[in-house]
Amino acid sequence: MISGIFQVGNSKIITNSLIHYTNLTPDRILDAVESLGLYPEASLLPLNSYENRVYQLRMEDGSRLVAKFYRPERWSDLQILEEHQFCFELTELELPVVAPMIINGKSLHEHEGYRFSLFESRGGRTLEIEKLEHLKWMGRFIARIHNVGHKQSFTERLTIDVKSYGWDAIEIIKSSGYLPMELQNQYLTIANQVCQACENVFQSIKGIDTFRLHGDCHPSNVLWSDKGPHFVDFDDARNGPAIQDLWMLLSGDEEQMREQWHVILEGYEDFRDFDDKEIALIEPLRGLRMLHYCGWLSSRWQDPSFQHNFPWFTGHRYWEEQILSLKEQLAAIQQPPLKVMIGNDFY
Repeated sequence: MISGIFQVGNSKIITNSLIHYTNLTPDRILDAVESLGLYPEASLLPLNSYENRVYQLRMEDGSRLVAKFYRPERWSDLQILEEHQFCFELTELELPVVAPMIINGKSLHEHEGYRFSLFESRGGRTLEIEKLEHLKWMGRFIARIHNVGHKQSFTERLTIDVKSYGWDAIEIIKSSGYLPMELQNQYLTIANQVCQACENVFQSIKGIDTFRLHGDCHPSNVLWSDKGPHFVDFDDARNGPAIQDLWMLLSGDEEQMREQWHVILEGYEDFRDFDDKEIALIEPLRGLRMLHYCGWLSSRWQDPSFQHNFPWFTGHRYWEEQILSLKEQLAAIQQPPLKVMIGNDFY
């Protein structure tokens, strides 16, 4: 999962997060849930989440719930509640989204300085993007989400753009101290070139519509069941163009991506029209994601869980590979957009 960066270059925030999670003991987690009048058994199963702390709980009646403890100072209460409200709107239309539970009239709770929410526990298997019927289903699903998201924009949450995903990420990387000194000039030069190329593409396309999105719609964030796909987490929801929730479902060479895109678009346009000029944003958004990912790791590296799960981050090899990948991505951004079949013609 790639997550939002709350502030640029503020080590105090990172330190506060460390202290916060160090003190989040099993007893404190159980006490927090019990403060809502719910009584879990004394067992916790940590779930895969780097940004927040998420645990599956078995309740006394045998049911399972998920408790999500939010990283401090990343999102404000209002930003979290905007995400919750979006999920409630989706579930009201019976879209397969796991919204937070409302307990005692609230979806966001606090216990001893810890903000948390509870969710029903729902499982599933990973989306298989090589199955074209899955991609068509995803196209339909995302279009229905976008129909709801388009009704308004987030007012508290951020927007996916070149500044927040690109220039801000570069500033975080520069100030973090984790970029090896001898590679600093090479990395920052190509990172700035990628960012500027992205800026040029965004500025060249007029009238792009932005609205509420899932924001991080890659296959690992989708769970699949016999009833189809569902999302269990909208933690990275932001404003952005529709293509942001679609391009990460594409993989392989250009021919494979054309076929995949044709299937996704066929499903998407069963419920919603797609603005074809957004196809030109695919490679810029991929480049911004690469920068954003490095910025996210830089901002979180003091967290021991990041050092454990990403031990390669401060090594020369990682940054050398990033320099090469950014050079390749710059070339991709400067190439003509992916040619896809629209009706009987290629665009």
